Amino acid sequence: MPVRSHSYDDVLATPRRRRQVPELPAEPGLVVEDAAGGFCGAVVRCESGGVVLEDRHGQHRMFPFGPAAFLLDGQPVTLVPARRPKRTGLSRSASGSVRLDGVRARVARGSRIWVEGLHDAELVERVWGHDLRVEGVVVEPLDGVDSLAERVAAFAPAPGRRLGVLVDHLVRGSKEARLVDAIDHEHVLVTGHPYVDVWQAVKPASVGIAAWPAVPKGKEWKSGVCAALGWGDPGEGWRRVLAGVRSFRDLETPLLGAVERLIDFVTEHPA
Repeated sequence: MPVRSHSYDDVLATPRRRRQVPELPAEPGLVVEDAAGGFCGAVVRCESGGVVLEDRHGQHRMFPFGPAAFLLDGQPVTLVPARRPKRTGLSRSASGSVRLDGVRARVARGSRIWVEGLHDAELVERVWGHDLRVEGVVVEPLDGVDSLAERVAAFAPAPGRRLGVLVDHLVRGSKEARLVDAIDHEHVLVTGHPYVDVWQAVKPASVGIAAWPAVPKGKEWKSGVCAALGWGDPGEGWRRVLAGVRSFRDLETPLLGAVERLIDFVTEHPA
């Protein structure tokens, strides 16, 4: 009895078309990711058969041109030398990184950065918003960290789905420190600053005061600050604080370091 084979080639069948990988000119400012190693940066120039990328820290690396060697918004692309490179001066974003004008926001990563409240989120956006859009990182306010352990468990961190958490008043012996001590996960990083509220992480001179006033224990801190400075209610006070922030130079060092570590952590290419 003849046996029918399912492993034969139909020479008359229409051959399948292989997926075409688009070619893109390596124009300065184009943000791509090295498909092999995960280095993400903006095109600076083309030279010697390759392209030089600069990441948000100003680090340069050169990569050879090749088919599907890079990713754009997660999709493979082939870079080719630009015919007429646009030579533009490099400007800086509010965080001090290279500003990449005209760059589309990257598709959001699975990883996230959590902050305690809306004011924290607005301040991070004011200074690091450009970097976060280039990196595809979303910042979400938590409305406090009392249920942080439960929220982390529900998020289910994993490789490619990392979680960074920024906590106010993270000092030894504080309630916040005890809550953070309960978090132990390789794909979660919690950083913080020592200030009672994120307002205090803004340099006093930037908002036109000599120092942040002392608020008696037991009194709500923002209301106490506004009363001492004659700023009206906390809503008006926050508008004054945020208006005084133009760049990273207006923020205290502990907050700068805490946010930079979180961005590095959630954008680190998984092994």
